Amino acid sequence: MIPKDKLAKLQEEYSLLKIDAFDTDKMSDRRNYQRISRRFNELQTILDTYDKYRNLEEAIRANKEILDNDNEAELHDMAYDEIEILEQKKMSIYEELKELLSPKDPNDYKDALVEIRAGTGGEEAALFVADLFRMYTYYAERQNWKQEIISTNPTGVGGFKEVIFALSGDGVYGYMRFESGVHRVQRIPATESQGRVHTSAISVAVLPEADDVDIEINEKDLKIDVYRSSGHGGQSVNTTDSAVRITHLPTALVVTCQDEKSQLKNKVKAMKVLRSRLLDMEISRHESEIAAHRKIQVGTGDRSAKIRTYNFPQSRVTDHRINLTSYKLNTILAGELNEFIEALRIAHRNEQVNN
Repeated sequence: MIPKDKLAKLQEEYSLLKIDAFDTDKMSDRRNYQRISRRFNELQTILDTYDKYRNLEEAIRANKEILDNDNEAELHDMAYDEIEILEQKKMSIYEELKELLSPKDPNDYKDALVEIRAGTGGEEAALFVADLFRMYTYYAERQNWKQEIISTNPTGVGGFKEVIFALSGDGVYGYMRFESGVHRVQRIPATESQGRVHTSAISVAVLPEADDVDIEINEKDLKIDVYRSSGHGGQSVNTTDSAVRITHLPTALVVTCQDEKSQLKNKVKAMKVLRSRLLDMEISRHESEIAAHRKIQVGTGDRSAKIRTYNFPQSRVTDHRINLTSYKLNTILAGELNEFIEALRIAHRNEQVNN
């Protein structure tokens, strides 16, 4: 059932925001103008989708009139076929509109930081970190998102112990948030002479990028150390003390950054990661409280849960939260993640409705 009263109110809000969205005086306050623009675009998408839904309803009604008209008997078969096609389109638009009208997490609109770390499995796990880093890079390109490398810790054979990168674009966190958790890989390592399948695991953490207004950090709570950065094997990368380590004393969180040659740039990147981790701690605490009172599968703050398995011998990828399996492993590793991400978003939305 389409909530027409709610849509009428949204139309009113859209008409008012349309004035603000094109008001040059409002543009001086960048943060407020971003909020106005984001809400304006969101309402425009909802109302455009509703217009499509109404147009389909009108087209179905017109074809049904043909069926009721004896003078149009020769057009009846065409009208039947057209109604069937239009009804399918209408159902698809209805689901899209239902999602657009569902309650939104304000963090869904934020950019995101993605942290991928090798777990059990040694070098094979580090190689899988590189695989998932490429997968998310390809997915970001498909979504027209911008990627920025924050920090890397490479191994000697093409893998990574850790990769941290930022993604910015339209609603990044709302799409990427469900990638958080333990990802397991089952495959035959290149070094395995007897062809045995090994199981390795890595962890992925997706954090909403925090603004200054989200998290206030007192300089007195920070311990900042600078040192000379080093690469794989201990060799010096820079000849100056450009690497930065920031310790947040109240929480004991430690962030390091050494990829940039500039100490200032490394500090800026490290502070970005620290803010996001602090915000993520607050979100995880809140989600854990919710999970304690009701059973939920998707979107909890439990980062230790095994969420997905990538089985190379069977070309199989399984998401254990929603029991979704695909046999298109290579396609998925090439960035075709929409099947999983959309299914997870729908499952999360249904959980919110049912709980």
